[in-house]
Formats: sequence, structure tokens, C-alpha cells
Amino acid sequence: MFDIQEIRNQFSILGREVNGKPLVYLDNAATSQKPNSVLEVCHAYYTELNANVHRGIHTLSQLATEEMELSRRKIQKFINAEHDFEVIFTKGTTEGLNLIAYILTQKLKKDDEIIISYLEHHSNIVPWQMLCERTGAKLRVIPIDENGILQMDQFDQFLSEKTKVVSVNQVSNALGIVNPIEEIISKTRKNTDAYVVIDGAQSAPHFNIDVQKMDCDFFVFSGHKMYAPMGTGILYGKREILEALPPFHGGGEMIATCSFEGTTYAGLPFKYEAGTPNVGGNIALGAAVDFMNKVGHENIQNHENALLEYAQRQLLEIGGIKIYGEKAKRTGVVSFNLEGVGISSDVGMILDKMGIAVRTGHHCTQPIMNFFNIAGTVRASFAVYNTFEEIDILVEGVKKAQRMLS
Repeated sequence: MFDIQEIRNQFSILGREVNGKPLVYLDNAATSQKPNSVLEVCHAYYTELNANVHRGIHTLSQLATEEMELSRRKIQKFINAEHDFEVIFTKGTTEGLNLIAYILTQKLKKDDEIIISYLEHHSNIVPWQMLCERTGAKLRVIPIDENGILQMDQFDQFLSEKTKVVSVNQVSNALGIVNPIEEIISKTRKNTDAYVVIDGAQSAPHFNIDVQKMDCDFFVFSGHKMYAPMGTGILYGKREILEALPPFHGGGEMIATCSFEGTTYAGLPFKYEAGTPNVGGNIALGAAVDFMNKVGHENIQNHENALLEYAQRQLLEIGGIKIYGEKAKRTGVVSFNLEGVGISSDVGMILDKMGIAVRTGHHCTQPIMNFFNIAGTVRASFAVYNTFEEIDILVEGVKKAQRMLS
């Protein structure tokens, strides 16, 4: 059974007040709150196990290593990777995307092409621009229509023998739009030998992920958006691809042998995990997976979709509101502006006085904002612990902001 109050009781922070009002936390696309089970795992690591991993024969090191590798296997199952060593611990989605763009440098040359979309976070734009600067490759951008929907006919025209990388997000962080990645991957496979990269930062918290069925070459996501600590994330890559590509960072853990004459590299996953990892955070990421599995992917998705549908309906009833991507397939996000109010942060500050946490601004997606000719939006984003009552509070807050600012 799905018991929303039982779920909320697992998040101690939801019981606090902000500006004398009960906290209504609707900024989950930026970062989610953490259940007590995850926080307890973090605390237990530092109070009972704290030691470096993979490097010691003493008991604490061995136990810490076992716990982190257990977490890796949990994540392998969570995304249905074929091998646990295809799961690389990172600091988050941004590091994962930068890692991929760097290790592909030798695979691109002048006038090769990289395809991304208008709906990308800056983290899935800038690393590819930097790769183009290093190699002379060119960036092609799938356009969107007035509803924020990708124009797939233009994508079809972009695909050619010059296409070497296709990198898109599964869900837009700014608008919540769900992109047709199955179609994108299928068409890429049919027409090119390009690498396919999927940014799953906004999909891993909401969807059941199956990288084998998806048939992507790389999949990246962040732990902190799916109930785990900040500074955690995952890069999945197909075994044969990761084994053939060069390392990203050099140093401890990724070494097989090292001398002044030359160095050889460790096998997967350690080839891409140089330096001391965020051991406590990585173990807690496994605990976050446990939490999501216990609640159930279907329960999470059904509840969040119901929240989105309810929030959109209630906001539109106010009148004088523009919801971006209103007619597109979306999940977890309603991104809007009040008509006649040019600064979204003004709305956000009024809501904050009522204890309501939303995100305002361009959401690290300035091309999207430029397309709609706006400076930013008010973004309310949902997680499994949010309630319909909180949506009602949001709606009343928006009404108050409308009265004060219009």
C-alpha cells in the first residue's frame, strides 16, 4: 500500500518551519530531501566504518570496501546494467558528462558532428562545446516547437555519417518534458555508428531505468536528486566502450603499475575512479536505491504524475498563468510565469515568505529561456513525499503573488 504519511515520516526535515510556516518543499528537480534511512547510513559509515577502500587489509578498510561494492551492485540492478563494473561512481551528472566528452576526444576530428537538443541543461551543452573546440567538430541542436517538443524531423535530417555523438536528456529539468529517447536511440543506431549519451538526472528519480533495453552507450545521473547525498552520481558505460577509451583522471586507484618509464591502468571500474571516492556518500546512494525500491517505481511515478496533473489544473484555474510545455508529455515539473510579471524571482520570494520552496530563474537552461523570450520561470517540482494539500498551499501562494505583483 502507498501510505503518503508513512513516507513523509521518514523525512525529518519536512517537519520544520520556514518563516513561521510549515515547509512546503517543491524544489526537488534541484535536489531532493533525504530519508532518515539514508542519513543513518551516512552517519554509520563515519562513526563505525570510516576507512579508505580497496587499499587496506585491516578490518575497517575491508568492511568499507564491501559496503561500497554492495552499493555498486544495488545500482547495477537499479539501472539493469549487465556488469557491476560498468557502474562508475562520480560526483554527479555534470562530472559524468564532462568525463564522457573528454575521453571521446580522440574519436572525433574536424567537421565531425555532435547532436544535442534545445532542452539540455548547461551540463549537456558546455562539455560538447569544449569538445568541439578541441577537435574542430560541429554542434547540431535539435530544435523545439512552441510546446517545447523536440522536432524529430530535423533530427532525422541531422543524422549522417558525420554524426559521432548524440547526447540528450531523458527529461528536461526546466520544463519536465519527457523526450522520445527510444526513438532517438533507434534512429541513431539505424543511421550512424555514433555514441549515444543519455542524461538521466531528471529521469532516474522518477522512472524505472533499464540501460540494456534502452541500448544507450552511456547513461549518467546524480544521487542528490534521488534521495541520496550531494556529491554522488553514476556514469554507466558499456563494457567494450569503456575498456577501449582512455582514462579521465590520473592518480591513485586507477593504476595497475606505475613507474617513471610508464604507467598501465587498472581494469573497470577503477580505471575511471581515480583518488579517494566519496565512500560514505556512495554507500548511502545504495541506501537511496533501497528506499525507492521499497516504495516502488510504479507507486512513485503514479503519485508524482497525479501531483503534476492536479497542480497544472489548479494553477490554470487561477487564470493569467502561462505554463511552459503544457501540452507536452511531462513528469515531476510545472514551470510557469504570471502574465505581466517579468521577474520570476519576485514570485519566488513571496512564496518563500509562506514557507514554499520553489526554484526561479533560468534553471541552467538559458537557450530554452531565450527560445521563449523570457528571463526565467517559476518551477515547482515534485517528489514522492509531496501532497495534494501542498499543491493547494502553492496555489494560494501564487494567487497572493498575483495580487501583490499585478
